Amino acid sequence: MHTTARADLGAARELGVPKLTTVDLYLFTVDAALGRDVVAAGATGVVVDWERRGKHRRQAGEGTQINGDTVDDLARMRAATDGRLLCRVNGYGPWTATEVDDAVARGADELLLPMVRTPEEVDRTLDLVAGRCGLGILVETQDAVDRVPELARRPLSRLYVGLNDLRIDRRSHELFRPLVDGTVDAVRAHVRQPFGVGGLTLPGRGFPVPGDLLAAELVRLGTDFTFLRRSFTADLAGRDPFREVPRLRAALADLTLADPLAVAHRRADFVAAVESAGSPVPVALPA
Repeated sequence: MHTTARADLGAARELGVPKLTTVDLYLFTVDAALGRDVVAAGATGVVVDWERRGKHRRQAGEGTQINGDTVDDLARMRAATDGRLLCRVNGYGPWTATEVDDAVARGADELLLPMVRTPEEVDRTLDLVAGRCGLGILVETQDAVDRVPELARRPLSRLYVGLNDLRIDRRSHELFRPLVDGTVDAVRAHVRQPFGVGGLTLPGRGFPVPGDLLAAELVRLGTDFTFLRRSFTADLAGRDPFREVPRLRAALADLTLADPLAVAHRRADFVAAVESAGSPVPVALPA
């Protein structure tokens, strides 16, 4: 480590700022060329999304992204990149055993179990996985929020707070409300596994809340990973991922060096932006 970097890190520690951390970036895509380039440019991995059971009904009229990714897509993405490969399966049900076996057979490093409501669903899925890959869960129901202390005691590979489905489950119109009302902070306090929330796009972009303020909030929370979804893919169009992904990572790294006063100011700006926007659901959801 260079002397200047060592000095910056030492100063940050003296100010009570968390040590430099890396926020892992996972791109939702089945575009082999895009996934390969974004991972080569610095993202950690790719997510292939099989979740669709009941989703059209649950998210009717919400303008959300519902993917149609397949078993073949997972195999193709495994061949395209050596980045970490995650597969979001459907919520727990009679189909879970088959989905687990199919994902493991095609090279998934981890599975993501959405719409968790009870620890029993997680335990049954862990039994099906049987140590063959990692299992992460999505906390995106109020039931799961209430049971986080129990859920976080499971041997999970990661835990992610899904803002959009949590908003729907709470019958709310405010996407970012859990980030300002203490919900996400309370969840974070119980989680020792890699923790994620929200999603990012390129620096200087983002709607209805500026992405730079959301990035600062993720760093304040000690977020270990986040997702790159529709907003990122749209903003990246026509741009060089080998320039843009490092630029995003550099912006996140800079945020970890902020002193406590800057952290507090950015938090206040984030809350003000959420309140000003009324936190409506954006056209291109990052979560």
